[in-house]
Amino acid sequence: MEGFARAVEDGLKLSKRLVLPGGLPPPRPPVGMERGGGGGGGGDASAAALLLPSAPMAYAVVTDPGAVDTPDVPSYQPYVYGRLDPPALIPLQMKEIDLSVDCALGEASVTVRARWWLHCITRSRDCDVRIVVPMGDQGSILGAEVTVGRKSYNTQVIEVEDHTTENAAKADSGGLLKPQLFFLTISQIEGGADISATIRWSQKLHYDNGRFSVDIPFCFPYYVNPLPKVFMKREKIQLTVNSGFSKEVLLQGTSHPLKEKGRQGEKLSFRHEATVENWSSKDFTFSYSVYSGDLSGGVLVQPSTLRDYDDRDRFCIFLLPGGGNRKVFRKAVVFVIDTSGSMQGHPLENVKNAMSTALSELAEGDYFNIITFNDELHSFSSCLEKVNEKSIASALDWMNLNFVAGGGTDIMHPLNEAMALLSSAHDVLPQIFLMTDGSVDDEHNICQTVKTELISRGSKSPRISTFGLGLYCNHYFLRMLASIGRGHYDAAFETGSIESQILRWFRKASSTIVANISIDATAHLDEFEIDSEYIPDISAKCPLCISGKYQGKFPEMVTAKGYLADMREISIELKVQHIKDIPLDKVLVAQQIGLLTAKAWLSSDKQLERKVVKLSIQNSIPSEYTSMVLLQTLEKVDAAQKVKQKLKGHKGPDEPRRIPLQGLKLGFGDRAATRENLITGFGDVKPPETFEILNKAAGCCSRLADCLCCMCCIKACNKMNDQCAILMTQICAALACLGCYECCAEVCCAGSDS
Repeated sequence: MEGFARAVEDGLKLSKRLVLPGGLPPPRPPVGMERGGGGGGGGDASAAALLLPSAPMAYAVVTDPGAVDTPDVPSYQPYVYGRLDPPALIPLQMKEIDLSVDCALGEASVTVRARWWLHCITRSRDCDVRIVVPMGDQGSILGAEVTVGRKSYNTQVIEVEDHTTENAAKADSGGLLKPQLFFLTISQIEGGADISATIRWSQKLHYDNGRFSVDIPFCFPYYVNPLPKVFMKREKIQLTVNSGFSKEVLLQGTSHPLKEKGRQGEKLSFRHEATVENWSSKDFTFSYSVYSGDLSGGVLVQPSTLRDYDDRDRFCIFLLPGGGNRKVFRKAVVFVIDTSGSMQGHPLENVKNAMSTALSELAEGDYFNIITFNDELHSFSSCLEKVNEKSIASALDWMNLNFVAGGGTDIMHPLNEAMALLSSAHDVLPQIFLMTDGSVDDEHNICQTVKTELISRGSKSPRISTFGLGLYCNHYFLRMLASIGRGHYDAAFETGSIESQILRWFRKASSTIVANISIDATAHLDEFEIDSEYIPDISAKCPLCISGKYQGKFPEMVTAKGYLADMREISIELKVQHIKDIPLDKVLVAQQIGLLTAKAWLSSDKQLERKVVKLSIQNSIPSEYTSMVLLQTLEKVDAAQKVKQKLKGHKGPDEPRRIPLQGLKLGFGDRAATRENLITGFGDVKPPETFEILNKAAGCCSRLADCLCCMCCIKACNKMNDQCAILMTQICAALACLGCYECCAEVCCAGSDS
């Protein structure tokens, strides 16, 4: 993203050419973003971060600096020669913003409507406009519509095999700039035009100590504020909360002033609308809790719709862990860490930091061990070690010596070793935490072998939680392995988020309060199928959501049974509720697509793949078997223009152009990259130092060439006096004569030499 920040910096510098009404100064880039600066210092990094989008933004993509001017009042600036490569990005001023958030169960559905105007390009010219939208935690794009004058654009999910997209899709046409940062590029927009956009996505609600919260990037920089005398700025925020249970919803806090507009059963609605001097300068946050003194929940059922691929009805069992009074299981933990060559640098360093914190959070009475693997296997101890200050200190020293990247990747051997270590654990919950950045050839065999082993151990089988680093590992293999092992899966796609993501994943998986969950609904139904492989345990750090399909009639009450940390059995009575306000298919579809894709990968089942395709297209969520494209519809043509086109021999409108959007799929791992130990599985990893030096050298040469451009020569000649100009002319004439003399000598003397 450093290149993006540099482009925005260049754009802010270019905007100095704009003459704003009232004599207001143009926006300036943050201090520290200077050409040829230290390059990689902490100041540069923090200044660059200020230029990254922290709210929905639109940028003019400028390749010709001569086109930069105010649309209505030309500034008559001196003409600028040359082209910009890479292009500069000028942030556009925003006229309207409308944020709508619907919270239901553990998901938030977000819709942003915004309008910008191309204030920095003269009306006689055009340029591309890039819309960039940062999403919240685990955001999944649902769709986008853009309108510019009589042109309109919208996204659509289509099956990979059937669509006819452009053969050479540009990487900058749209998709993900990085995880949680969606963008679209709209081409050839005239200066002064309005750009209206609607972007929809879903994201996870945070859950911490009984409190749900939603956090949406909504912090706009000051330079997107249009002049108050020209545009009246109205800010709108709408929020609905539907807990799904007949429990009291307690409001905990909000970042923006919201007024309660209605309360109907479990559904609450809030609204904020005001005329503001400046757009929001802070993210939108909202938190609430569902009153629950202890373990509670419910069963939500909803009939299938006519457009469903499956005519069975849908259910969702949602369990809340309560106020945190339940005792957490004592555990025996084995960390299985990938130390292959591709983990070198920041990834392995961040894993080690997260491991140090995780070890310090283990409780007295727990047991642990650490296994590192590449081509070989290394263990901290030959047996499980009891948690105390001495053993933790020894483990930290061992990690400093043994967390060294090198070699290949072999996952089966360390997993077998971890399960063998945990076979001797008694009166504790056995857990395996696997972290890897690679993909291996025997992943199907690993899943089948582990499944057979866990079935043979019964209720004493270890929980397996998996964590993927980067894009080269097979995330569907890791998701499937966690589903088989009744554990938790998570991933990090940026080096900067590895440590925090691992800790969140570890705390969630290691805080089990109820294990071996079973549901008695199967006795009353004709069919009962859950999306996951097995029902996971209940964690104190997150609610448990079990979704699936059923056929038959649910009883009024369902009982969930499990075992507490003291091995007492617990029964939780769950009321069955037939709901209409919450679209279960929309709320649960992202989770369902991920689990079904993992099942389809493991079983190579074409019918499951077709289910994923239908779900993906039906709910506009891209999958591994579908693609999201941007459809460009042609301009609306009136009747007179249609007659003229027919007289000139023009045919009717063609099919809308389909532009593929990039980076929306995880893929099924890259075994070739794993074998070669490539370290670029993270989009933010810098190239090796050699290439960095070459890039700096090339940048230096380009700056030198810029100093010798035609415009600089013209300016230098204008400053010469007459005597100097005559002298330069005579020198050039003398050099020309010498060149002619040498040419004539070669022509005349060539025959004699031969």
